[in-house]
Amino acid sequence: MCGIIGCVGRGDETLDTLVHGLSKLEYRGYDSAGVAMANGGVDVVKTAGEIDDLRRTLEGSALTGDVGIGHTRWSTHGPPTDANAHPHQDCTGDVAVVHNGIIENYQSLRDELVGAGHTFTSDTDTEVVPHLVEDALEAGVDPERAVRDAIARLEGSYAVAVVVAGHSTVYAARNDSPLVLGLGEDETFLASDVPAFRDYTDQVVYLADGEFARLDAEGWTVTTLDGESVETDVDTIEWDPEETGKSGYDHYMLKEIHEQPRALRQCLRGRVDEMAGTVDIEDLGDLSPTGVQFVACGTSYHAALYGAQLFRNAGIPAQAFLASEYATSVPPIGDALVVGVTQSGETADTLSALRAARKRGARTMTVTNVVGSTAARECDHAFYIRAGPEIGVAASKTFSSQQVALNLLALGMTRTVDTRDVITSLRELPGNVQRVLDESAAEAVAEVYQDADAYFFIGRGYQHPVALEGALKMKEITYKHAEGFASGELKHGPLALVTEHTPVFAVVTGDGEQARKTVGNVKEVEARDAPVVAISDGQTDVARYADHVLEIPETHPRAAAVLANTHLQLLSYHTAALLGRNIDKPRNLAKSVTVE
Repeated sequence: MCGIIGCVGRGDETLDTLVHGLSKLEYRGYDSAGVAMANGGVDVVKTAGEIDDLRRTLEGSALTGDVGIGHTRWSTHGPPTDANAHPHQDCTGDVAVVHNGIIENYQSLRDELVGAGHTFTSDTDTEVVPHLVEDALEAGVDPERAVRDAIARLEGSYAVAVVVAGHSTVYAARNDSPLVLGLGEDETFLASDVPAFRDYTDQVVYLADGEFARLDAEGWTVTTLDGESVETDVDTIEWDPEETGKSGYDHYMLKEIHEQPRALRQCLRGRVDEMAGTVDIEDLGDLSPTGVQFVACGTSYHAALYGAQLFRNAGIPAQAFLASEYATSVPPIGDALVVGVTQSGETADTLSALRAARKRGARTMTVTNVVGSTAARECDHAFYIRAGPEIGVAASKTFSSQQVALNLLALGMTRTVDTRDVITSLRELPGNVQRVLDESAAEAVAEVYQDADAYFFIGRGYQHPVALEGALKMKEITYKHAEGFASGELKHGPLALVTEHTPVFAVVTGDGEQARKTVGNVKEVEARDAPVVAISDGQTDVARYADHVLEIPETHPRAAAVLANTHLQLLSYHTAALLGRNIDKPRNLAKSVTVE
């Protein structure tokens, strides 16, 4: 879970381009960072810490060159130290490598190399790669062949970029870890994700597993690892570079929370006809599933839980599975449609689950934000949430966009209920989210409870996944203990943890049986002196038993879940801000989890 950048053709601006690209990739890893420049030799500067630490280190260097690679790291093998930072070099210092992923056979390779006389200076799995390249070069093969031979010996997941002294070329390959080329007029880029080079070009080529790229002054080529030619598609990125800036907000997360009205409009655009009461997803074909199995991780799993309820309520059997569990113990699939929900389209556990389903003969679909991602390419169908780039590690606008996209899929696939009221509520969502953003009292509530011992979130039906997501957001960015429960489960054990120092956030919408039962659960915690914050549309009397109320407009229960979530996002954000947390880069976490 790291960020890779490579660049050829930028001349004297190469180093600045690499560092700028790393700053755009820092959401993928920020334990350490470094760059390697190929000129007559290969020079490396790297350091533990964030990109600003690398900038300070570079101020005292004389690094030059017109070809280079860079890396920002999220630690997997070895702690975040200067020695473990990338790029890594061979014994001669003539080879430099950056790597994302996990090399599963690194220990046996390392033992072999040490036995042959190689000296290692880090704890990482990556360092075997430059030494393998060194061995191949000493055997007399050219650099490209040496890199191909080295990569052929790796087992596991990798995105690798290599430079060799005396050669103005970047060599790269991928397997189960993303790499994308950026094609400028006179320069070529390589990165883990498009934001690294979007300021320079909107033309991209996504590498597939098993592909090898060569970047030099003459341009770029893509082949298989064995050297066979590959047909590639050049895609155009639709979003503007400005979308990856903070636009005056203190944090990306706050900006992205406030971008939700626009993100939801983009998700809905061209897909709903309010007058006819219909949803148009005909570009996916006639799916008509008899059952649906969702696979996802983290925030996307909460969206999947919400989506499974949508399908079940429409009469289609549906379940949501944690992708990491599904991949290692695939349940009976039958003729169910398997849907991977993944913001990046590169989540390793979700890709493994989808691949396991395909091996069983299942039809697969991804609900993702990234056109050209691995999930989009490998699945039979792709449905895009169109949220635009999200930089903050804690997902915000992508979760609400996933909720809306799953509504559209359920409406478009089932046709078993009157859709007009639901569609109306979805079309009203952008405006209603904006109203919540404008009027929310979440910051004031955060001030009251910032020193709480723990936080509990409860909800039923569509609001249960929202409660889980509210707790996850609180954990991710405040580092405080938080748990989410189905409301009825609170009394089956967790109630023992409730005290006057543990606020309970209860999502209560509508006036049906689920809402009334949740009000009963609120009374239970109130009787035990726990402070209660209700997220409510005013259709029940829950306000009578709550210390604070975060109000949402009255709407359909499906849409109410999105509005309630907006309050909880703001609550977590403001709590983290009051506690002085690093909101956009929470400790130990990275945006796109590309290792299992």
